[in-house]
Amino acid sequence: MLQKEGDVRIPSGCAISGIISKSGKPICGDTIIRSISVMHDRSNGLGGGFAGYGIYPQYQDLYAFHVFYDSTAAKEECEKFLERHFDIVNLSKIPVKRIPQITDVPRIWRYFVSPLHARLVDSQLDEAEYTARSVVRINTTIKGAYVFSSGKNMGVFKAVGFPEDVGEFYRLDEYEGYCWTAHGRYPTNTPGWWGGAHPFALLDYSVVHNGEISSYDANRRCIEMYGYKCTLLTDTEVITYMIDYLNRRQGLTLEETAAVIAAPFWSTIGNKSPEEREKLTYLRNAFSSLLITGPFSILLGFDGGLMALNDRLKLRSMVIGEKGDTTYIASEECAIRVIEPDLDRLWSPKGGEPVIITLDGGAKKCR
Repeated sequence: MLQKEGDVRIPSGCAISGIISKSGKPICGDTIIRSISVMHDRSNGLGGGFAGYGIYPQYQDLYAFHVFYDSTAAKEECEKFLERHFDIVNLSKIPVKRIPQITDVPRIWRYFVSPLHARLVDSQLDEAEYTARSVVRINTTIKGAYVFSSGKNMGVFKAVGFPEDVGEFYRLDEYEGYCWTAHGRYPTNTPGWWGGAHPFALLDYSVVHNGEISSYDANRRCIEMYGYKCTLLTDTEVITYMIDYLNRRQGLTLEETAAVIAAPFWSTIGNKSPEEREKLTYLRNAFSSLLITGPFSILLGFDGGLMALNDRLKLRSMVIGEKGDTTYIASEECAIRVIEPDLDRLWSPKGGEPVIITLDGGAKKCR
């Protein structure tokens, strides 16, 4: 039987897109929706989501917890936990627009919180570690509660559905931020469910990913030794925890973090300068179980910036464009051209080459 173009989906499906204004200029959420919607056929309606940075300026010093609840009992238990460990400054349902394309909607609530001072002092942890451990504890011990966003002045919005429908559902045209990422999901080995949609987030880190991690079991076993729990039935979750561990807890730079998870080949390291060779050799040896193998392209959102990274062999597509102070990143050029047709610059990063864009900075090629 003759098959027409579009009848067959390819395993390199999934779409990612990102926008950042280096000057911090507010970007409306409908811009990133238009970008990701062009790549509709790369996903299959089993997951879509967005992360926005700078969207809560009135609460910028507070952690914004976005939480899914399966039941009233789960909500009550979670709120009791939050009251024991945090000062809850504001709480409310996250505003949504009911649309027929989004079904099986859980209870979706938002809390702006800060750690209780006495609890924080007693814990002997810093604020970020205290909050991260609290999130892990909620997600692993309270049945039917899932904190899917926990950073300051940022938020994740995700669901089962095509990304353009998810954006409409969450009314993202009512939000503005200096940075946005988006994902359209085509799950291959894991189920499509609300918690499994991208982005995955912990504190201010958020990850959207196109590809497949063949090293998932090794990566998961390693990262769970340090207190993380991978419970969301998808390989992308582990990337977020690995970046949090390497960048926040171990103090590696983002360039060094990229050199761990997308480590250059030994033959490449051998051709580096002696100083660079020594550093890269140390990173490969010290964090060998955190090397990601398999095809991937990821966008990492963080407070004040965005990092784009391909696997070492560049088995997944990624293009980057610039116009003025704004940088655009997407799986396909069309997703950039639809929102900015007249670019100053367009390029595709090399495999394993991180591109890091920061506020008041620029697109920085590393290694």
